[in-house]
Amino acid sequence: MPEKDETNSYSIIVERVDDFEFRVQFDKPEFPELTLDEPSPLGQDKGPNATRVLAAAIGNCLSASLMFCLQRSKLVVDSLQAEVTPTTARNEEGRWRVHHVDVKILTKTAEEDPKRFQRCVEIFENYCIVTAAVRQGIPVNVEVSQSE
Repeated sequence: MPEKDETNSYSIIVERVDDFEFRVQFDKPEFPELTLDEPSPLGQDKGPNATRVLAAAIGNCLSASLMFCLQRSKLVVDSLQAEVTPTTARNEEGRWRVHHVDVKILTKTAEEDPKRFQRCVEIFENYCIVTAAVRQGIPVNVEVSQSE
């Protein structure tokens, strides 16, 4: 539960272009639009689908959290790459769901300090807001209405 009023929100617009192709407009005009689409046979694969975007968000958040810790620990990072593999499977009702996500992070630091590096490995996941939210389950409030 946030203390005081430490919340932050913004709106992102997701608009249908054609069939299963959608355009995402972010809250900042300097951010480029993103095209989302489903793979065949539903869509035409003109962009990543929601599962891929979720995987990218998880990988980015974990990578940024680890990078932040390594920098705060005064370790020079030569490279950092995450391979994110979402696995989908049918649930008990036969509906497709993201079953689990595997993340492998490969990093190279210029300076070898195993204790500081290991400390970051132990704590960085605690600071990734996306991964923590996915693990805990995020309440999603949905309202559908028809325009006039």
